[in-house]
Amino acid sequence: MRSPSSSTGSSSTGSRSGAAFGLSSEARNLHWLLTNLVEEVPGLLSVAVVSSDGLLLLSSDPARNNEDAVDNSSGPKGSSADLATIVSGLGSLCIGAAKLMDAGSVKQTVVAMEEGSLFVMSISDGSLLGVHATPDCDMSVVAYHMALFVGRAGHVLTPELRSELRQSMESVR
Repeated sequence: MRSPSSSTGSSSTGSRSGAAFGLSSEARNLHWLLTNLVEEVPGLLSVAVVSSDGLLLLSSDPARNNEDAVDNSSGPKGSSADLATIVSGLGSLCIGAAKLMDAGSVKQTVVAMEEGSLFVMSISDGSLLGVHATPDCDMSVVAYHMALFVGRAGHVLTPELRSELRQSMESVR
């Protein structure tokens, strides 16, 4: 798969990120990375990138990224906005626990449930990557691909790009 910055013609990064029209190349690249994460990793139900203050920046929810899409997601209540809320709360809880235990920074949180799994991984700027997956997903594969996403996205998630992503998410409400 080619990145959006290397393609010619349309600036859309595919059906999951139709909102990428009119965005900067960095924002399109993040949409492309998220689309690849969702398409390459079996068992992912919903993915969200959440800012350090809990706002949804990027989502795998087709209804959020493409105004023409029908929301057929099976994530929490069918919405990446709900996943973002859960990820933000869990992230805050884990950060507080780490402080109380003098355990340093939180790198990853995994919640294995009877009917699914929740993964939360820190991004370098304080943002979080959250994934809701099926109960039969391969946790090591999910964690590996999340780490790849974080490694690729972390250094480009500047305050300007976060602001642009917030505005693009708000415009599709």
